Amino acid sequence: MAITRAKKEEVVAKVTDSIKKAKTLVFANFKGLTVAEQNEMRKALRAKSIGYTVAKKTLIKRALETGAYQGTLPELEGEIALVSGEDELAPARELAVFVKKFTDHLAFAGGVFGGKYVSRDEITAISAIPGLETLRAQFVQLINSPLQRFAVVLHAQAEKQTSNS
Repeated sequence: MAITRAKKEEVVAKVTDSIKKAKTLVFANFKGLTVAEQNEMRKALRAKSIGYTVAKKTLIKRALETGAYQGTLPELEGEIALVSGEDELAPARELAVFVKKFTDHLAFAGGVFGGKYVSRDEITAISAIPGLETLRAQFVQLINSPLQRFAVVLHAQAEKQTSNS
């Protein structure tokens, strides 16, 4: 069923607004995803302040023209949804949870990261980056590890000295 010009303009305005607010955009191919599965995903994404918008590809492309992104838009095949968020990693990371859950019906199709278009493979790699808290914990562990090993060696030497005495 065709939609009116006014409705198309309304959809483009909504998508453009989402794009302007977002730091990262993820294009998701959701062919075959049931309404119940989409609702489950929308609810979980909304809880993390991540937007999920379904629109015609032509309208999404028209809205993307308002952003000055570098590179070329990845090929958008099938039914496309736009996942957006103000956090740079959260949209891709949270969508990855559902891509794993609904493997047959949901897949990455590309995205926008750091002001430029990225391919399906690049957005998949971005989705594997852990959250900021996890990265901080890994960094602290990395710094602390040599000190811990040094302390263990000193303790072992001290034990050796006391057992020899």
